[in-house]
Amino acid sequence: MRRALGLVVALLLLVAPQASASSHVRWVGAWATSPTTVPASDTTTFEDQTLRQVVHLSVGGTSVRVRLSNEFGTAPLVIGEAHVARRAGTAAAVDPRTDRRLTFGGRPSVTVPPGAPLLSDPVALSVVADSDLVVSIHLPRRTPATTVHAFPFQDGYVAAGNVTGSADLTPTAVLGKWHFLTGVSVTGRATATVVAFGDSITDGAETTRGANKRWPDVLARRLQADPVLRRLGVVNAGISGNRLLHDPNPPAGHPAEAYANYFGQAALRRFDRDVLAQPGVQHVVVLLGVNDLGHPGTSAPESERVTARDIIDAHRQLVARAHAQGLRVHTGTITPFKNDTFGFYSPENEAARQTVNRWIRTSGEPDGVVDFDRALRDPADPERLLPAYDSGDHLHPNDAGMAAMAAAVPLKPFR
Repeated sequence: MRRALGLVVALLLLVAPQASASSHVRWVGAWATSPTTVPASDTTTFEDQTLRQVVHLSVGGTSVRVRLSNEFGTAPLVIGEAHVARRAGTAAAVDPRTDRRLTFGGRPSVTVPPGAPLLSDPVALSVVADSDLVVSIHLPRRTPATTVHAFPFQDGYVAAGNVTGSADLTPTAVLGKWHFLTGVSVTGRATATVVAFGDSITDGAETTRGANKRWPDVLARRLQADPVLRRLGVVNAGISGNRLLHDPNPPAGHPAEAYANYFGQAALRRFDRDVLAQPGVQHVVVLLGVNDLGHPGTSAPESERVTARDIIDAHRQLVARAHAQGLRVHTGTITPFKNDTFGFYSPENEAARQTVNRWIRTSGEPDGVVDFDRALRDPADPERLLPAYDSGDHLHPNDAGMAAMAAAVPLKPFR
């Protein structure tokens, strides 16, 4: 009996390391976007069409996994077929040698319940940092486009029928949003993920379309140039119009009713999904607060006006929730917006911005500080953007300003 028991134990010890090794694959975020719902005016619907969507990878790997989302859907999302491939050129073509059909639990077709995300099975595909990947999904049934990222600053393509496996396609329309696609993760030599968590300035507003000049893109290239840090992936969890403390709430009859839903759930509400749930996350760079100051009285009710203390307390919550999961938080100062074209600026809002920035710089509560304000402000008038960095609306940086922001991120804390 003892000999039999000993044999069983020996066999368990023999197989346990193999099971452990196979179950501890490290996935790292190579690309991501944050989903939102749509306003009532957005009635975009697909039926028996292929969506070919282009994403830009921050880090490379040897295997790929895709995350789809029906998180804002009210009906099941039917994916008839899905493929992933490396992009060939600058339009809708892919390299057919790299084409891989995605499966979901071994099946090529899948139904995603309302309110849920979905991870594909891993596929063996070698991808490199700073390159484009193409994800094609076929929607065989009538499908309202209810889960989107509205401002990708990247073109995608729509084609008739199921052409997910085609090397090229003839578009029937150009996509102005990312639909049902929220993440790409990789395995290989990558070790950890940095999440850029913010609003339109992180999302890339007013940067050159399709050029990947958002500051998180430029930061990813900085990391790739560093032999120690090149194994870090960077994913962009910015949403244009996003606030820390409030969901979209346009006043009745206001033009913002046609677009405010694209601003996404409040950062405090979406933090678990868009930051903590990212694969391999170890760091988060936060840049939020300008819309909390600027939206009340413009695209949100005056009753939602917040104080500097409200914004500081929200940042403290993000720090506490990140630390509870072992993440390091690098908080960015709010950038200047004097004379902006959106009506955000006022002496009161500027005073609140200065108070919040003082707390960010001096409190010691975040693990690190990224002084985006100092990187972008005009020395002749520190309340406004340096003209060389101004996209023209006096709130959003241009491509040069985005590069300056990425350069302002200290790399030492990521080591």
